[in-house]
Amino acid sequence: MKILREVGITILIAVAVFVALQLSVQSYTVVMSSMEPNIHNGECIVVNKATYRSSDPQRGDVMVFDPPFDSPRPFIKRVIGMPGDIVEIKDNNVFINGIPLDEEYIMAPPNYEMPAKEIPEGEYFVLGDNRNNSNDSHNNWTVNRNDVIGKAWFAYWPLSSWGVVEHYRYPELLGTEGQEIVLHQSPGDVT
Repeated sequence: MKILREVGITILIAVAVFVALQLSVQSYTVVMSSMEPNIHNGECIVVNKATYRSSDPQRGDVMVFDPPFDSPRPFIKRVIGMPGDIVEIKDNNVFINGIPLDEEYIMAPPNYEMPAKEIPEGEYFVLGDNRNNSNDSHNNWTVNRNDVIGKAWFAYWPLSSWGVVEHYRYPELLGTEGQEIVLHQSPGDVT
């Protein structure tokens, strides 16, 4: 009887740990190149789903979300515009409230233009780091807060990619704010 009780307790602990992990983290595999040069096709990442339960996404975060249109997979992009911001893309630069961003982490400057747009409350403007090869908010959509899945945490495969996912803060915006991919998901998919 003692063995059965110990096995039962072990199973309950394993189930509790499994449920806690499922609620807080999830693994995804990138299947597109929209976040290059920082996150590559075939890279496996862990997403922290608990982060945004207690706080909102921040500018520069790399997040996974369900896009606002039919898609078999969630997307992964970088948060660029916050609710209330005015975002514009012109002259190979992204502007937030009239200030050009210094985006040293991107593949190449955007070779397209987008007229100034105010980001609605509860919405986020997101772009892929591979600006010229990404289905993102420059295509006239934003991400609703309710569609956010989590914050990209770290890459674990291939081993050469092992490490924390780089999030970015924009020092050029500090004075104005007072603060500061298509993926294949395992067990599901993200873009």
